[in-house]
Amino acid sequence: MDEFNRSSDQEEPKPQYEVRSEYKPPAPPSKRKASFFPSLFGAVIGGLGVWLLMTNLSSAPEEVQVVPNTNVKQTEQISVEVTTDLTEIIDEVIDSVVGVTNLQTVRDFWSTTETSKEAGTGSGVIYKKQDGKAYIVTNHHVVESAQELEITFDDGTKTAGKLVGTDMWTDLAVIEIDAANVKTVATFGDSDVLKRGETVIAIGNPLGLGFSGSVTMGVVSGKDRSIPIDFDKNGTIDWYADVLQTDAAINPGNSGGALINMAGQLIGINSMKISEATVEGIGLAIPINLAMPIIDHLETTGTVNRPTMGVSLIDLRSIPEQQQRGLLALPGDVTDGVVITDVIFNSPAQEAGVQKYDVIVEMDGEKIEDMVSLRKHLYNAKQVGDTMTMKVYREGQLLEVEMVLKDGNSF
Repeated sequence: MDEFNRSSDQEEPKPQYEVRSEYKPPAPPSKRKASFFPSLFGAVIGGLGVWLLMTNLSSAPEEVQVVPNTNVKQTEQISVEVTTDLTEIIDEVIDSVVGVTNLQTVRDFWSTTETSKEAGTGSGVIYKKQDGKAYIVTNHHVVESAQELEITFDDGTKTAGKLVGTDMWTDLAVIEIDAANVKTVATFGDSDVLKRGETVIAIGNPLGLGFSGSVTMGVVSGKDRSIPIDFDKNGTIDWYADVLQTDAAINPGNSGGALINMAGQLIGINSMKISEATVEGIGLAIPINLAMPIIDHLETTGTVNRPTMGVSLIDLRSIPEQQQRGLLALPGDVTDGVVITDVIFNSPAQEAGVQKYDVIVEMDGEKIEDMVSLRKHLYNAKQVGDTMTMKVYREGQLLEVEMVLKDGNSF
C-alpha cells in the first residue's frame, strides 16, 4: 500500500539502465557486392512463388462435405381401431335410440293452405318389437300437441310414428311404428339397484337431429329425487316428479332418450335438466322401474288407469284465515290440508258420504298437507278398486271416511 500512498513531493529514484550498442560496422565493400545479386534473385523468386500459391488458393472452389443426419425420421400414419367395453355397449344399444320430431299444422297467413311444420325434436327408445310393429317410449312433453310424428333412426332412415298414449303426470308417452327398419330393441334393467357413483351413459339427440346419437357419460349422482313441476305455468306447483340425478350431459333434444348402465341395460328415460346460471351437471331421468307399469298401461289402453275420488280440490293454504275459522270452522292448530270444493255425482266420494267443504288432513295414516301430497298418495300408493281411509274435518269435527276407488271413466 505504501507504493500507492507515496507523496508526490518525494523524489523518485532514477532507474538504472544497462546500455548496449547494437551497431555493427559495415562489411568491406568487396564482400557485399559479391553477395547482393544472388540474395536479390532469391527474394524475387520466393515472392513470386508465394504470390502464385495465394492466387491458386483463392480461386480454387470450396469443397463442402455433406454428412447425412441419421436422427431425422419420416412421420408415419398408423391406423389403430380402439375397442373398449364402452364402445361395444354403444354399438349394441345405439340403434334402439331414435329421433322424435313433433310436427304441427300451421296455416299460411295469406292463404288457406295448411302445412306441417316442425315444432320440436326429442329422442325416444325402441323397447319392443312384435307382429310387425315396434314401440317407442319417449316423454309426454316431446309429443305434446303433435298432429304428426316423424321417427328418425340412427342411420338417417325415417318413418311415420303413431301416438298410442301419453301421461302428463309421469311425462311418458308411447309411439307405434312399422318394424321394417328396426334393428334392435333396448333391454330393461333394474333402476332400484343403482348405486351413487355408478357409471351411466346418456344417448340422444341434443339440440336436434344435427347431433343425433350423441353419447355422454357420467355417474348416478343421486336417487329418489323429487322435483317440483308446474304444468300450467301459473306459479303453483302441481306435482313432484320422482327422478334419478346424473351428471351425464343432458340437453334440450335429449328428452326421451336412453340412460343405460354398463351392462347396456335401459335404467332411465332422460327427461330434463336443471338449467340455471349457477347450476352445472344436474340431469334428470325417469327411473325405468317407475316407468315400466306406465308404459304397459299406455301401450295397452292408451292411458293410465289411475284411481279417482271424484272431487274438486283446493289447498287449505290458499284459503284466507277468516274463512278457515269461519266457513270451514277449523281448529286454530289446523293449517295444512286440502279442501273439497265440489263432489261429482255417482263418484266414490259421493258414495262414501264426502261433502263439500270437508277438509282432508290424512289418507291411510299419511298426513296430507296439500294437493301434491294427496296426488302422490292417490296415484302412487293406490290402485283402482282399493279401499282408502280418509280423515276429514267437517264443521270443526274430525271424521273418518272409507271409500272404494274407481277409474275416472266409470262414472
